[in-house]
Amino acid sequence: MTRYKYNLPYLHCFLIAVILLGIFFRFVNLDKKVYWIDEVHTSVRVVGYKKTEFVDEVPSDRIINIKDLQVFQRLSPERNWFDTINALAANAEHTPAYYAIARLAMQVFGSSVAATRGVAAVISLFVFPCIYWLCLELFATPLVGWIAMALVAVSPVHVLYAQEARQYSLLTVTTLLASITFLRAIRQKTKLIWGMYALTVVLGLYSHLLFILVSFAHGVYLLLQEQFRVTKNFLAYLIASLVGIVTLIPWIILYFINASSIGEWTARAISFDTLIKRWLLNFTTLFFDIQVAYNNVQFFDVEAGNDIQFNANDILLYVIPVFIALVVYAFYILCNYTSTSSWSFVVTLLFITTISLVLPDVISGGQRSSIARYLLPGYLAIQIAVAYLFANRLTATYLKHSQQKIWQIILAIALASGIVSCIVSAQAETWWNKYSSYYNPDIADIINQANQPLVISSQKRVSRITSLSYELEPKVSVLLVSETEIPDAIKRFSEVFLFRPDAELQARLQNHPNYKLELIHAPGQLWRIQITVESA
Repeated sequence: MTRYKYNLPYLHCFLIAVILLGIFFRFVNLDKKVYWIDEVHTSVRVVGYKKTEFVDEVPSDRIINIKDLQVFQRLSPERNWFDTINALAANAEHTPAYYAIARLAMQVFGSSVAATRGVAAVISLFVFPCIYWLCLELFATPLVGWIAMALVAVSPVHVLYAQEARQYSLLTVTTLLASITFLRAIRQKTKLIWGMYALTVVLGLYSHLLFILVSFAHGVYLLLQEQFRVTKNFLAYLIASLVGIVTLIPWIILYFINASSIGEWTARAISFDTLIKRWLLNFTTLFFDIQVAYNNVQFFDVEAGNDIQFNANDILLYVIPVFIALVVYAFYILCNYTSTSSWSFVVTLLFITTISLVLPDVISGGQRSSIARYLLPGYLAIQIAVAYLFANRLTATYLKHSQQKIWQIILAIALASGIVSCIVSAQAETWWNKYSSYYNPDIADIINQANQPLVISSQKRVSRITSLSYELEPKVSVLLVSETEIPDAIKRFSEVFLFRPDAELQARLQNHPNYKLELIHAPGQLWRIQITVESA
């Protein structure tokens, strides 16, 4: 890549400042946002409880307090490493690498929200050297790596999942690390480097089962490069991939044993219009988070599909085609100014990891491809392409100085969009990535205003009320109902609330002559229970 005469040191200083800001955003207000239901399940499994054990062992049909719920979120001497492994085996869609790291961290730093989320935040820091290294492997140009680091640093979607107690920052790192070793293995063709690739495949698969798509993308790329010939490199790739799969066999068996209860919500049908809208909104969060302009509005309803309805006059929606145009142009420049081996790797990584989720949704229905965290490997490919675009436009000798200045401004705007998004998001209690737990702060505000409140829910919904408990004040009491009658003790509370009941409990209360339900927060599924007469 040839260079135009302009002051690169100033650009590098600017990019370093952006990267440092991105690191700051990953750790600021770690415990501020909703500890949503998926994170509750992380803590439950890490401390050594199966979900069924959690439901069965939590005190039910009697009044308890917040601490009684959160004991299942804390490490205890009664639950050891064997219990953690056993709990993870019961939910084998989540491979254990992240959870093992999280347990180690909790043993050292405690079981607070900041500690559990801090694991993902620290892991996310490895994205920076990895994406820089991958860009060097692809383009042999340091500037692309610097710009890629800056783009990822303040990318709203990457920052959000760096602050979530889940394994998606680890999936991002292993995607990059495996891609680096894969490209080096193709070039160096030694047993040692292919052995290293096999290790990254094992790590990737034990980070998240979605890594299978990344490994498959590598295979497709290699077949294309070798013109569909079975070469030594391709055989080495097959052996390395086979090693990874063999080590995962125990987990694969557990996955299919528990398959009937895994990921049912992702197969829920939503309209094609809703699917497209989610694709566009998720894509935009690579650079700018539109949620900044919609305070306290849930974007995605993954339970019922009742997503936000935008007004055609909403100006911010017009940023979506701008970023689409930027990315399309980035791939145009990538494919025209780099070698086939470079651009085809980026395109294959994007295409395989994305289309594998999109096609099932389009053909048979579902919402897998509308969940941003599942698309992170493909998003990396997009950001690498955009990083190359900026590096090319800023250094091409055939562009006028004024044209390069324009591209500097565009780069600054793209990074500023991410920075603004991260600043606003950092102050918020809830955000779109909290999905079904989005309205927990609003629900908690209503309940906390009461002098002596009681919250009733179904025992089966213990995970949801545990998520809510992180927002509730200590004065709040909880009653989890199994199949018995509501105890007479609820009369002594100033206000009684019903939160996210199952259909059976809601019907029982609605049909009971002594209780009257008043819906006070429909999106968050909160009712006030009025006791009409003295219950016997």
